[in-house]
Amino acid sequence: MSEQKKPPKSRVFFVGMKLLHKPGNKPPQDKNTFFHTYYKWVLWLSLSFYFFTSYLITTNPNTTPTSPDTSSHAVPRALIDSTTNSLGMLKNLKMFVYELPPKYNTHWLANKRCGNHLFASEVAIHRALLTSEVRTFDPYEADFFFVPVYVSCNFSAVNGFPAIGHARSLISSAVNFVSTEYPFWNRSKGRDHVFVASHDFGACFHSLEDAAMADGIPQILRNSIVLQTFGVVHRHPCQDVENVVIPPYVSPESVRSTLENFPVNGPREIWAFFRGKMELHPKNISGRFYSKRVRTEIWRKFNGDRRFYLQRHRFSGYQLEIARSVFCLCPLGWAPWSPRLVESVALGCVPVIIADGIQLPFSSTVRWSEISLTVAERNVGKLGKILEHVAATNLSVIQRNLWNPRTRRALLFNKKMEYGDATWQVLVSLSEKLHRSYRRSSGSDELESDT
Repeated sequence: MSEQKKPPKSRVFFVGMKLLHKPGNKPPQDKNTFFHTYYKWVLWLSLSFYFFTSYLITTNPNTTPTSPDTSSHAVPRALIDSTTNSLGMLKNLKMFVYELPPKYNTHWLANKRCGNHLFASEVAIHRALLTSEVRTFDPYEADFFFVPVYVSCNFSAVNGFPAIGHARSLISSAVNFVSTEYPFWNRSKGRDHVFVASHDFGACFHSLEDAAMADGIPQILRNSIVLQTFGVVHRHPCQDVENVVIPPYVSPESVRSTLENFPVNGPREIWAFFRGKMELHPKNISGRFYSKRVRTEIWRKFNGDRRFYLQRHRFSGYQLEIARSVFCLCPLGWAPWSPRLVESVALGCVPVIIADGIQLPFSSTVRWSEISLTVAERNVGKLGKILEHVAATNLSVIQRNLWNPRTRRALLFNKKMEYGDATWQVLVSLSEKLHRSYRRSSGSDELESDT
């Protein structure tokens, strides 16, 4: 950067003389008066120049703003553009999105549920990337390669739930396609390729934990990066792969519609709320205990408690109930995660997480310890006392943190990626894995860097 040149001294003197010798002005009476007046004007011009240049520096649009909410998070500064643009795009990060035959993705959208159920993050991320500024159409400049395979849209005709028995063969077929039609999978052995596994136990592709653990992650995916809703803080076969924990899908349109009628800071007449499957006899026909008996214990202990509003059947106005509740129970089901986590945060209800060892999504951005409660599964019988204590002490602080729009934004997938939303958070997480990029590690391209 060239140094800014100062105006010549002669020009300053010329300005000073013109100001001193306006028509009708009397010439200075003596030498001392002249120099006194001259130096006053020089001082005035110097101060004006100082304040003007200070203003330019402090309002420089290329300066990335910081705030108490964002300055403490470990987002690589060299990778982030100024947030003054529309999306706050990640600088230099490039993603190539494979155009696969329709049988791998868009064919499944014939069923409208495919793009709107709790596993639909696989669809939402694909859609957002297609219009994102991160997308590149030149695969040779890509850091990562997104493989859009929808495996959770094969809904069972028996119970309506997604049947994912076909997942392994469908993904294997997709990998065979990209490795045959393109050179990029083979050159990195899939290390820079990204998949979504938004199911109960992620890339193990099974809804029951013991079966998922026995099957493990398909060999063909073990070198890749998997975006999955499943995550625990301890070692587990279903996260024995490079992964990013993502939130389950909740429609941002439905959230916005609910908040129009029930704003987060509105009245909340329901004290503790849960609606969902609560088995009276949790051991099913396979001999497995649903929710590790936690939901059954909640029903047995608090069904008659007037502080708790517990319902075992589905209801179309479910989100309206969340928006009117103070505490929303988020117990585990078959898997530790639940869409209630996102729905509670998005609608301003304090999530009460009852799932030992769960790893929560985007923990570097969403300060879960400041917006939620965690109750050990063994202490579920003490819920009443625990919630009473919180209500009497720091509930208002938790709610104030929870109602920050930035937190809600981080957990919702928009059709077009927005600064700070869930797809943006995925890309931030991927930017921390650039060592897996063939382009970066091979040094085949000269990368820009901030100075």
